[in-house]
Amino acid sequence: MTDHNRVNQLMADARALVPALIERQAEAAELGRLPDATIADMQRSGFFRIMQPKRYGGFELPPQVFFDVQQTLAEGCMSTAWVLGVVAIHNWQLGMFDDRAQQDVWSEDSSVLISSSYMPVGKVSRVEGGYMLSGHWGFSSGSKHCQWAFLGGMAPPATPGEAHDYRTFLVPLGDYRIVDNWDVSGLQGTGSNDIVIDEPVFVPEHRTHRSMDGFSGENPGCAVNTSPLFTLPFGQIFTRAVACSSIGALQGVVNSYIEVNRERVGLNDGAKVAQDPNVQMALANAVAAVAECRATLRDDLNYFVNSAERGESLEMSERIQRRFHAASISKKCADAVNELFIACGAQGIFRGHPLNRAWLDINAGRQHVANNPFKFGRNLGATLLGAKNTDFFL
Repeated sequence: MTDHNRVNQLMADARALVPALIERQAEAAELGRLPDATIADMQRSGFFRIMQPKRYGGFELPPQVFFDVQQTLAEGCMSTAWVLGVVAIHNWQLGMFDDRAQQDVWSEDSSVLISSSYMPVGKVSRVEGGYMLSGHWGFSSGSKHCQWAFLGGMAPPATPGEAHDYRTFLVPLGDYRIVDNWDVSGLQGTGSNDIVIDEPVFVPEHRTHRSMDGFSGENPGCAVNTSPLFTLPFGQIFTRAVACSSIGALQGVVNSYIEVNRERVGLNDGAKVAQDPNVQMALANAVAAVAECRATLRDDLNYFVNSAERGESLEMSERIQRRFHAASISKKCADAVNELFIACGAQGIFRGHPLNRAWLDINAGRQHVANNPFKFGRNLGATLLGAKNTDFFL
């Protein structure tokens, strides 16, 4: 299948899945994870393979395709899109690891999935051939659907006096346990449970990925995965994976808002809701927010992809500004859905209202540390005024 035909098929499958995802929203919330049928549907359509290395059955398609699919699914269920975003992006990151790590995960089954918690809280000690790792990590989305986990920690230097090195450690399910503690108001279906390693386990060197390699694009996996896709800056792509489901969820709200309110009449005054200027303005602002976020996303991704294909280094000023773009997505979407919620009136507080779950989900997504625009906005403003950069997840 040509890439063009595959992209069309992926988008068609994503669009066709939306009604089922709407129907499964309540089930996902009750389970505290995605229904098995949803994971099976996404596996069948190849959504987890969009950016996976071709050597292991992946498609190696551009990130724009991935985010288009994610946003489409979010129109039906933001929890589903969130899990796809976080879990499928790991198939791309694993392509940056030493090939031995890729073989460890995919040699027998290339559909195996990986969850993560990049919190740098792991207790790490250096030993011959690798590291000993233990700790307690939070917010591992989709963890119950995965057989491996990426876990964050600061590796001690090989030479005394040098700086600690932030790394992602690849750990099999048998070495950690999942704490079923996901009891939340929004993104209930993501199953973002805690991960615990009680006693230190051995992680070989080849199952680690240095943050600075992800920053520079000089990844061990590039020796075998030669597409420019695997030189893209990890921080810039991952942060969009936890931001862009909000765009699709907001589009889903716009769709349902129009359907519900086109003929609706207010219970107190008998006036047509469609003639309410507050409703009209809130809807217009939501449509504009979706368009703005999508346009900025496309421009950012084009910059990263075009630079990678030309083998050009990324300007630090561009990294800083475009990182702020990613962090601003969730706030723009949350502001828009909050305005729609207020304009909706009392009907919006009912759990069965089409707006309610998306309102909770979008605001929950806004709470992710990567989606806090103020930290990254202050860094952008400060560097423009001559201060030193304070962010390196760029």
